[in-house]
Amino acid sequence: MKEAVANLVNDEVQELNVFVDDAFVSEEEGKKIFNIVLDSEDVIDLNRITEASRIINKIIDEHEEILGDADELDIYSKTKGE
Repeated sequence: MKEAVANLVNDEVQELNVFVDDAFVSEEEGKKIFNIVLDSEDVIDLNRITEASRIINKIIDEHEEILGDADELDIYSKTKGE
């Protein structure tokens, strides 16, 4: 799953100096959440995660099949030091 998402989005978000660290489905409160975790060599500030999310959302909208039966998409950055 991670490789499929990374193949779709890494080239588009590399100018923001971020990349896909992980992609997985979790279940929270009865909903399936498709999680995309971004990482960087630098600290990812709110502006950068927001811009990356806009880019990724547009790509995922064009490739909805990757979400499977997930109810929501959640894009967030990895906590530094993990």
